[in-house]
Amino acid sequence: MNRKPADTEPVTNAPEWTVSSLSGALKRTLEDAFGHVRLRGEVTGYRGPHSSGHAYFGLKDEGARIDAVIWKGVFQKLRIRPEEGMEVIAVGRVTTFPASSRYQIVIESLEPAGVGALMAILEERRRKLAAEGLFDESRKRPLPFLPEVIGVVTSPTGAVIRDILHRLADRFPRWVLVWPVRVQGETSAAEVAAAIRGFNALPQAMNGPTGPVPRPDVLIVARGGGSLEDLWSFNEEVVVRAAAESAIPLVSAIGHETDWTLIDLAADLRAPTPTAAAEKVVPVRLDLLAAIADLARRHRGAMMRLGERRASDLRALTRALPSADNLLAGARQRLDLAGGRLVHMLGAGVRRHEARLAAAGQKLARLSPLVLLERARARWATAAQGLGRGFAHGIERRAAILTRAVSRLSLQPLRLRAEAGRERLTIAGTRLANARAARLAAERARVDNLWKLVESLSHKGVLARGYAIVLDSEGHTVRTRAAVSEGMALELVFADGKVGATAQGEGAQPATRGRKRKSGAAAPPPVQPTLFGGGE
Repeated sequence: MNRKPADTEPVTNAPEWTVSSLSGALKRTLEDAFGHVRLRGEVTGYRGPHSSGHAYFGLKDEGARIDAVIWKGVFQKLRIRPEEGMEVIAVGRVTTFPASSRYQIVIESLEPAGVGALMAILEERRRKLAAEGLFDESRKRPLPFLPEVIGVVTSPTGAVIRDILHRLADRFPRWVLVWPVRVQGETSAAEVAAAIRGFNALPQAMNGPTGPVPRPDVLIVARGGGSLEDLWSFNEEVVVRAAAESAIPLVSAIGHETDWTLIDLAADLRAPTPTAAAEKVVPVRLDLLAAIADLARRHRGAMMRLGERRASDLRALTRALPSADNLLAGARQRLDLAGGRLVHMLGAGVRRHEARLAAAGQKLARLSPLVLLERARARWATAAQGLGRGFAHGIERRAAILTRAVSRLSLQPLRLRAEAGRERLTIAGTRLANARAARLAAERARVDNLWKLVESLSHKGVLARGYAIVLDSEGHTVRTRAAVSEGMALELVFADGKVGATAQGEGAQPATRGRKRKSGAAAPPPVQPTLFGGGE
């Protein structure tokens, strides 16, 4: 049996909610019901902090999963950073994210779930830093034997600094600079790393400590004993890297003898206790004084024994030496022989020098100015005599030539010589005129032949035979039919002048010129001459 559908929807008293109001009510209900909770779970989906600085991941156990978020300000203060798969205990408040209808926990503090988790983190961090070479023995440096200044990084209020100062005063008093830091808490790791780098940033003095804050020669990073959580600041990467980068030798004294941290592996030397660190950086002053006194005593004894042995050896050598007469006999004999040879050589040398002096005197006499002047006078006298003889000989030769010329003039009358010269000049002028006329005739005939050749090769002769030159509007020669377009202005060059023309198509009618028209026929309109279309 079919039921009749209701005409209207059933009316209820339920209030009407908007999506936003319902989401806000759920959010307030959830936050009021739970507030702050302490939640244990395993980190999942962690990919590091977001670009905004916030961290988004999840916490899960064997049966459920909840979204988690750590805001940027809280994330920067965390002592333990979340890692994938780490079991942690998170403290925060449960709330909802209305945009996606999800509930989540906003974490305000985070800590590993037990010592086992901390040890796993510590071992993983140790392997990572060891792979980078921060724990290699090859990079560790020896401590200075007797440092001038010792830098201590520790808490100024604990018993550690008093133990270090007391031990240094007992063994060997030195200058001590204390950089106060927190050795436990959220900011402890950053303060310790900043202290190590701050000591390394001080200017290095050349001769002992100078200036208001001298640079230490060795550093001690110290803290008293405590649990693994208390000593965790010295397992942070920032502290370990600062210790490895330190240019000043560093001694690590964290906790008791059984306590080990990562800074112990990166330091140049590890001390079991802060007191032991003070003992390792300085020797015992009294022991040094005793050792120096013992060395001085042994040195004096050795010098005395050495002097006695050298004196005994000298006496033994003195007895083995021959007498002075025997030692000087050979030398005396050689001296006598040398004296005899010296007298002989002196005489020979004097004679040799006398001969050289005489030769030099003779050479000087030959080259004296008086001798040279006399020689020059003799040469000038000889030259003067030769010049006089040459002048006389020249005068005689010129007189003979003049006499012969006078005799020739007297033999032939001057008038006859002038007539003969005039006749020769007339004959020469006639020959020159004939030669000039013949040369001009030959050149004129040559020029005429060349001009006839030029006229035969000139384009004017071609134009005179009925040809024409076609030029475009720019005066360039038109050589082909393809270079001419319809309506193009042309210029025709004939033998007797130029005529303008316009190019027409192939279908244009030719112009009739010189033909007789029939009587009574109207004269056609004049047609401009053209090169194409069959025109004459």
